[in-house]
Amino acid sequence: MTARVAALLAAVAVGAAGCSSQKTFEVSEACGIKFDPELVGRLLPRGDDLKSDDTFSEPKQFRCEFAVDGQEQVGLRGDVVEPFVKPLEVKESVMLRLGNPAPADIGGGATIADHGAMALQACTYKGEKMQYVLSIDGVEDPEDTAERRRLLEEFLRSQLPVAMEAEGCRP
Repeated sequence: MTARVAALLAAVAVGAAGCSSQKTFEVSEACGIKFDPELVGRLLPRGDDLKSDDTFSEPKQFRCEFAVDGQEQVGLRGDVVEPFVKPLEVKESVMLRLGNPAPADIGGGATIADHGAMALQACTYKGEKMQYVLSIDGVEDPEDTAERRRLLEEFLRSQLPVAMEAEGCRP
């Protein structure tokens, strides 16, 4: 994996429909993790400028904050944690704050809320049994809550194994 960088390695702006000058974004890589470009872009608001910051990333804990037009929007986090930690219980109040959390059948367990989601999977990290936790929050787009929740679930399903692999956490 290449060194983590603060700026997006690839962000492509695509013209929005209609007469609006704001764009949707395609994000293929940020914080050293490859993403499904269209999927991440659908979870970000339209705008003119997209930036990514991974200032707080470190080994076993990547942190990526996306800002659209200078306003922080979506946070993405990945953590390698001890097997006895119960992330879905520990973060229950966070998920409640994100709105109407419901369990989802992803990995070793997941929760999808109105404005964020979290999934975990058992893995082996440097020869030790661990867990990998992927979470996303601050998601306001798309405006339709049911569609947003569907996209969050799709995001976790497709990106949990990709993020685990990037962090060296093997199933």
